[in-house]
Amino acid sequence: MTEELFREDAYLKSCDATVTAVGESGIVLDRTVFYPTGGGQPGDSGTLTRADGTAVPIVDTRKADGGIAHVPAEGAPTLAVGDKVAATLDWDRRYRHMRVHTALHVMCSQVNGGVTGGQIGDGKGRLDFNLEPENIPDKDALTEHLNGIIAADHPVSISWITDAELEANPELVRTMSVKPPMGAGRVRMIRIGDAVDYQPCGGTHLKSLGEIGRIEITKIENKGKQNRRINLALVD
Repeated sequence: MTEELFREDAYLKSCDATVTAVGESGIVLDRTVFYPTGGGQPGDSGTLTRADGTAVPIVDTRKADGGIAHVPAEGAPTLAVGDKVAATLDWDRRYRHMRVHTALHVMCSQVNGGVTGGQIGDGKGRLDFNLEPENIPDKDALTEHLNGIIAADHPVSISWITDAELEANPELVRTMSVKPPMGAGRVRMIRIGDAVDYQPCGGTHLKSLGEIGRIEITKIENKGKQNRRINLALVD
């Protein structure tokens, strides 16, 4: 299986790796800094570069049998099993994903409703909530409230709990339809500050809220009975 370096350090921009498989799904490495599509977060893009300078553009990253598959651009040079490469992220794009993802965690903590869906984009994202009419927030008021929390620059940290601990504390899971991956014996948790947010998540995040910068709630949409979609965007 591919060693997932991004799980412990989302700020790694590159790593040396060895190709372990090449197939229809893409190029599998023994280790990677590339995040695969999942949990509403897009897969990373970037390049795989051999020592001779041959560069393979990567347009997407996905989970695959045997590890994580890096999807090459159409017509890209081919790699072979055993090739040594430098795996380098499109860091600007990944960092925007991290800013949006962390901002969505803040929003999730401040809206009183279960999460029914979500999506992270390049500079924007959204969460869908199961909301009672009296709990639907005002767009402008929510914008200012969230920016106040972000400006406080709370730290963001990673920890782990056991499967049994999560089962004993089901309120930690905010999503109504998707459960965090279990079965490996432990679950990755994201904590913001002392009391802003604490929930399971496998995605990439910032080290502190101040890195998000100012955000804006751009739209609150009606997506069905008690279901409201709250859209968020980075201002800069």
